[in-house]
Amino acid sequence: MNFASDNTTGASPAILEAITGLNDGRAMPYGQDDFSHRAADKIREIFETDAEVFFVATGTAANTLSLSVLAPSYGAVLCHWQSHIYEDECGGPEFFTGGAKLIPVSGPNAKLDLEDLDHHAGRGVGDVHMVQPSAASITQVTEFGAAYTRSEIEALGELCQRRGLKLHMDGARFANAVAALDCAPADITWKAGVDVLSFGATKNGAMASEAVVLFDRALAQEFAFRRKRGGHLFSKMRLLAGQIEAYLTDDLWLSNARHANAMASRLADGLASVPGIEITAPVDANMLFPKLPRPVIEGLWADGFQFYDGRWEPNVVRLVTAFNTREEDVDAFVAAARRHIEKAA
Repeated sequence: MNFASDNTTGASPAILEAITGLNDGRAMPYGQDDFSHRAADKIREIFETDAEVFFVATGTAANTLSLSVLAPSYGAVLCHWQSHIYEDECGGPEFFTGGAKLIPVSGPNAKLDLEDLDHHAGRGVGDVHMVQPSAASITQVTEFGAAYTRSEIEALGELCQRRGLKLHMDGARFANAVAALDCAPADITWKAGVDVLSFGATKNGAMASEAVVLFDRALAQEFAFRRKRGGHLFSKMRLLAGQIEAYLTDDLWLSNARHANAMASRLADGLASVPGIEITAPVDANMLFPKLPRPVIEGLWADGFQFYDGRWEPNVVRLVTAFNTREEDVDAFVAAARRHIEKAA
């Protein structure tokens, strides 16, 4: 009963079946195959625009290569100090950009505060002694489980346009956001001012596949060279692209996300009903951050439940649900938490 991450799951059966089918016969390498072309066309259809699409194997590759075409080596990427690119990419953005600096921005629930972003966007512009603000990056949903609304992204997009910044979206859990907001993908990306999207699939049922969607098509040629130079142009690209095609077929990506979100809501509602447990952040998608008494945390671990602890406020843990989380496991966690609360009373 593992609630540590949506990375702990396997792949959706439909995606595994698709990979097996792709394994038969021969196809041209390096993305010059019909499967890759079809997958890219599906993304264009879903986003209602003629974007350039590049497939990579990991979220780190998607994020860092995206930033590499948005910020020069003397530039700065403005991002929340609790964003994945700031805390969890091991210097990847700095490496792939050739030295661009990540500038942390504040804001509740890991969302960028407009006023603070505006301050940093204007700081040092034209000063040869300072890194130049070049891009902003937002995470959808954030590392605290909050979904940016359409109006929030539009406000950020307007600010970036006014300040001359490119806007990147880390969409590792983009499907969960679309499912939660019940909106068109275009409305919270390019129509709102997003230039580049890291379109996640691995956390939501793929085996290992992500897509970089360049709404600003002028970035495509440079991105192609950077992907190759960075070692992420796969020879058997159809095995990555085919995962995305299966992921998008019959709205598998959204049904997976809706299930994960529903399980998080069920878990949050159950824990909120237990006296002594506080839900500390919005539960907009498939992550929640309850505050539990230390004996309850240790008791849950002893029961065999797995989850992360120690990176947030004292006694605040992170619970993440996935496309295949079972209702009985959610209910078992709530029941165990209640039992340990009563025992500690």
